[in-house]
Amino acid sequence: MRKSLQQFMITSFGILVVLTLGTIIFIQQPAFGKDPKGKRLERIKQSPNYKDGAFQNEHPTEMMRKEASYTKMTWELINKPDGNKPQMELPSVKINLKTLSDEKPSIVWFGHSSYLIKTKGKNILVDPVFSGYASPISFVGKSFTGSDVYSVNDMPDSIDICIITHNHYDHLDYRTIQKIHPRVKQFYTALGVGADLEDWGVDANKIVELDWWEGNTNKDSIRITAVPARHFSGRGLTRGKTLWAAYVLDVNGYRIFVGGDSGYDSHFKAIGEIFGSFDIAMIECGQYGKDWPLIHMTPEETATAAKEINTKVLLPVHWAKFSLALHPWNEPIDRLLKATAENGVAVTTPLIGEPVILENTLPNKVWWK
Repeated sequence: MRKSLQQFMITSFGILVVLTLGTIIFIQQPAFGKDPKGKRLERIKQSPNYKDGAFQNEHPTEMMRKEASYTKMTWELINKPDGNKPQMELPSVKINLKTLSDEKPSIVWFGHSSYLIKTKGKNILVDPVFSGYASPISFVGKSFTGSDVYSVNDMPDSIDICIITHNHYDHLDYRTIQKIHPRVKQFYTALGVGADLEDWGVDANKIVELDWWEGNTNKDSIRITAVPARHFSGRGLTRGKTLWAAYVLDVNGYRIFVGGDSGYDSHFKAIGEIFGSFDIAMIECGQYGKDWPLIHMTPEETATAAKEINTKVLLPVHWAKFSLALHPWNEPIDRLLKATAENGVAVTTPLIGEPVILENTLPNKVWWK
């Protein structure tokens, strides 16, 4: 009887998935993007990180631990525990981004992994997601109340560089790209992701795709180098057709680490040894889980990674906007601060929209309490 019930639940869930995917494809098909083909695919095949028809991590990386139960995990994600989302509207700061002083590099975080870097007249936007949800459909993966005080209209009129770390929905947002790409001069992203951007109307001449350890210097002498991350990619049913990466940004004498999603591995130490040090690092802190330990870091691992890349300041991201895991929404930052207090890494904890100004203003309010 128990086995029959379990089989029924699995079958019912399978039917639900098929129906849901069918609805998504019918309603929001463009949000899935396109797989690389033609010259783009030929370049991908030359990458040392592309094997057996997909990109690979530096070390073997299971998406889920072998002992994980997909039925149990699905049930838990549907029935998330109390505290997984904030019970109040998140506090925030709304400023005029177009007039924000940028003599020193200024960073404004918009929640999760979206932020703007302003420095001496140059605007660099990272993983902009302003649609209010992190999925191909509006009623799934909705943002926390209070976390959407900024929109595309609030961004500077001219964006010199837009960095897309990888193609997951919480980092590459179809609706946002459609609205913002006319004001972006250059997109920088990982191998293959340009196929999505082109499909959504971005001029191919505005797209620069990088492999790990590959760099590019633009006409304003801003250098961007893609570096390894331990993660995966995919917007539909296939994975690994495009690359995922973090980025090293050298601009106006400052070195900034733009971290994408990543599990912990030896690449952080390698990045620190090669680049020496960073003035500030944006590294993921949140959306970890016991069933996927290799593709996202625990807060303690985030503290270790920040120490290994030798950053002067850590700005934790990938939290405080979406519920993509089971942990309490504010648990990541509390655990991270405890870990960094022990290993000596300086941390800034701005409210959404509150400027971080290097060598000047490093907010540290405990606003999530």
